[in-house]
Amino acid sequence: MEPTAEEKILDAAREVFMTKGFAAARMQEIADRAEINKGLLHYYYRSKNKLFRAVFDEAFAKFSAGINQVFEADIPLFDKIEQFVDRYISLLMRNPAMPAFVISELNQKGEAFAQELLSRQTRPNPLPLVMQIQQEVAAGNIKPVNPVGLVLNMLSLCVFPFLARPMFQGMMQVSSKLYDEMMEQRKQEVAEFVISAIRKA
Repeated sequence: MEPTAEEKILDAAREVFMTKGFAAARMQEIADRAEINKGLLHYYYRSKNKLFRAVFDEAFAKFSAGINQVFEADIPLFDKIEQFVDRYISLLMRNPAMPAFVISELNQKGEAFAQELLSRQTRPNPLPLVMQIQQEVAAGNIKPVNPVGLVLNMLSLCVFPFLARPMFQGMMQVSSKLYDEMMEQRKQEVAEFVISAIRKA
């Protein structure tokens, strides 16, 4: 079946946002890749922000469903940490413009944007992971740790390299190919770092 004009737009937008980032992406390039004229693009999405929001919403829903499977899985804590880090970094590698967009929306809309995300039926729910960490601490299986703080640290270790990517690549003269390879390696490195921090000697 031939994709609709809107499907072509979203496919093209994902590709452009992924390769160029939000700031450098241009609506004309998205229209060209979708093989439509710019007027039709603006008929569906009147601004780049609205178009990225559509791409973001789709990615957020898919990510939430996938990451909740990890949170709710009946598996050992260390396995869950490894799977969480792998899925989170994989999502960001497919949607590298997402963190900057979220920060921008939070700066502009503040709590209203956060509440809008949290009110969705499909959203990340880390409470099962938090409870599992609490249980492991209580059982003496891992070092005493604040479960919420541990989850925050895991998120930070995953997200920051994508927010800092343009500056880091410029300072360190790292190519995009090498940076992507580093992010792939980081899946294992972050998981090992977190696990070693809470593993009992």
